[in-house]
Amino acid sequence: MEQVAVRPDEALPDYLRAMKLADEIAGERLGDYMLISWYDRDRDFESPQHSSECHQDSAVPGYVDYALSHGATLKVDFEDGRFVFFYMPVAL
Repeated sequence: MEQVAVRPDEALPDYLRAMKLADEIAGERLGDYMLISWYDRDRDFESPQHSSECHQDSAVPGYVDYALSHGATLKVDFEDGRFVFFYMPVAL
């Protein structure tokens, strides 16, 4: 899996700005893409929701396991895990 770590000079204002930047990166690297899962540490919110509930004793968070098991090929990580996005290419 390709991993892109993004560490901006100034902290991003919120999840929405991070998602916009992550989508731009995914578009550049994958062309057509699909967002598979994500995590917002500021709000302690993940998608798919509740995916970590069955991973409480696991070292791998549910949103990561979900991404890996559903074909993610790109991880975009902002500010050392503050916002994390997983993508896969979409074949037309």
